[in-house]
Amino acid sequence: MTDTLFEQLGGTYTQTGDYLLPDLSLPAEKDNRPIGIWGQRRLRHLKQYHKAIYYNLLTSGKLHSHLADVEEQAQDLFYRLVKEYAEKEGITEQLKSTDQMKWVGKMSAIRNAATEIINRELIYT
Repeated sequence: MTDTLFEQLGGTYTQTGDYLLPDLSLPAEKDNRPIGIWGQRRLRHLKQYHKAIYYNLLTSGKLHSHLADVEEQAQDLFYRLVKEYAEKEGITEQLKSTDQMKWVGKMSAIRNAATEIINRELIYT
């Protein structure tokens, strides 16, 4: 191949046999925020059910920051919901010290309800 053809194609290429293969790389993301369980669930959902959104975020270099945002929003919402529901149900530290099994059961139900809301509102949309 001639140098003129390389110039016409633009970008950088690697010649493998008779073929020119483009040198592709994803843009580097500068976001170093952690991705927890909520972000991982969102990632799995995007990969499985919303491939176009997943690939758009991936190739634009915004996937990590999207997942980190979802993680932060989900954690904040989870803690707020658990606190609000526990106050509404009258679940206190005194109940925890007097009847641990009842406290664990009620808190488990509250955490499950909060998880379902987050899944519906943030993760699986």
